[in-house]
Amino acid sequence: MSEDPGIQAVIDDFELLGDWDTRYQYLVELGTRLPPLPEQFRDQAHQVKGCMSTVHTAAVPDPDRPGRIRYYGDCDTAIIKGVVALLVDLLSGHTPAEVAKMDIDRLFEGLQLHEHLSPNRHFGIYALVEQMKGQAAALGGQTG
Repeated sequence: MSEDPGIQAVIDDFELLGDWDTRYQYLVELGTRLPPLPEQFRDQAHQVKGCMSTVHTAAVPDPDRPGRIRYYGDCDTAIIKGVVALLVDLLSGHTPAEVAKMDIDRLFEGLQLHEHLSPNRHFGIYALVEQMKGQAAALGGQTG
């Protein structure tokens, strides 16, 4: 997996926040700032399977940056919506190949999410990441 400076920057930002309660509140705040999900993406094709929450993600070609992706997402649960916002921000602006190489596991380890979220939520977050990577691959004409 590639070293992405964006991943390290997010980890560094979270380390400055200190305890989990502060990090949790920050994630919730990120979710409140997530741009609205266009209605055409609120369908079964864009819903993340395996999440306890209702989560939708969509990847589209970035009209301002040819060859790069713009993500959209939404969730009905505040904390997971924050994770969606974090991923939308982190993955947007990259090429499909760059998204495929991102070490999202390193991000989640650095944020220590596995220590603070239930196993079901943890599984759902990985389903979310897999869907987002799959959407990038589809845009890039790749498989998987």
